[in-house]
Amino acid sequence: MVQKIGKKIIADLKKRSEKGLELAKQVLQTEKIKEPLLRDALKHYILHWNDYTHPGLFSIACEAVNGHPDDVVSVQAAIAMMAAAFDIHDDIIDKSKVKHKIPTVYGKFGDEIALLLGNAFLIEGFKLFINSTEILPREKGKEALETLKRLIFEVGNGHAIEVGLKERKNIVPDHYMKVIKMKAAGIELDMRLGALFGGGKNLEVDLLARLGRMVGVLVLLREEFIDIFEIEELCQRILANDLPIPLLFAMQDQKAKEKVNAIISKTEITQDEVAKLVDCTLEAIPVMRLKKKMQTLIDDGSKFAIYLPNRKLRSQLQTFLSFMLEDL
Repeated sequence: MVQKIGKKIIADLKKRSEKGLELAKQVLQTEKIKEPLLRDALKHYILHWNDYTHPGLFSIACEAVNGHPDDVVSVQAAIAMMAAAFDIHDDIIDKSKVKHKIPTVYGKFGDEIALLLGNAFLIEGFKLFINSTEILPREKGKEALETLKRLIFEVGNGHAIEVGLKERKNIVPDHYMKVIKMKAAGIELDMRLGALFGGGKNLEVDLLARLGRMVGVLVLLREEFIDIFEIEELCQRILANDLPIPLLFAMQDQKAKEKVNAIISKTEITQDEVAKLVDCTLEAIPVMRLKKKMQTLIDDGSKFAIYLPNRKLRSQLQTFLSFMLEDL
C-alpha cells in the first residue's frame, strides 16, 4: 500500500511537470551553444532531467487556489530551470559524481563545464520568469520578483553556511537543521509563486508559502534519510565529509557513535554494513526525536491545508505530507 501511494504521488508530480519541463527543454535547446562539450553536457542533463518536485508543487499550489496551471506553464518552466541550476551547482560543491547510478554533469564533464551549464540554466530561467510576470498586475509582478530574489538568496545563504560547516571538526546537528530550514525556502518559493500566479488571495498565498516551508523541510530531511540507504550516495558523502543529517543525530548517542564510526571509517562499505548502519541510525534516540519533529510538521501542515479552497488539492497535499515519513 505504501509503495502504491508513493508511486501515485510521483506519477502525479511527473504529470503536472510535463508541460513545464518540455518548455524548459525547448528554450534551452534553441540557444546556439558553440562549444561541443557544453552542448553534450546540456544533452546529458536533459536526457536524465527528472526533478518533478519543484514544478509539480508549483502546479499543486496554483490549482489549490483554483488557478489553472496550464495558463502559467512559462513560470513553471522558469522554476524548473532555476532549480536545475542549483542542482548542477550543488553537485560541484558536494563533489557528487554519480546520482542514482547516472553520472552527474560534474561527474561526466568536470567542474568547469558544470559551472557554465548551471549558469546557463539560471540565466535562461530568470529571463523567462521576468517575461512571465507580465501576465500579472504590476504590483503582483513586482511582488513575484521580490519573492524570487529573497527566497533564492536564502537558499544560497543556506548552502554557503553548509559549506562552512564541512570544515568544522565538531558538528552540532542543530546547525544543519538551520541549513535545512533555509534551503527549504526553495520549495516555499515554488508554492508561494504557484498560489500567486494562480490568483490566490493574500491569505491563501501566505498559507501555501507556510505549507511550502514545511514541505521543504520534510522533503529535504527525507532525502537525508534516503541517502543512508543508497550505498553510492552514502560513500560519496562520507568522502566529502558531508554525513547525512540522521547519522549526525545518531552520533549524539555514544554507543551509536562507536558503531557508526566503525563502519564509515572503512575504505570500502558493503551492502550488509549499510543495513547495519541504517538499523543503528534508526534505533538511536536522537533520530527517533528527529522523526517525531517531522511527524509534528506533518500534523501541523495537514491542519493548515484544511483552509485551502480546493478540496481535492487539500486532500492531495495532506497525502503528500503524510508520505514524508513512510518507509523511514
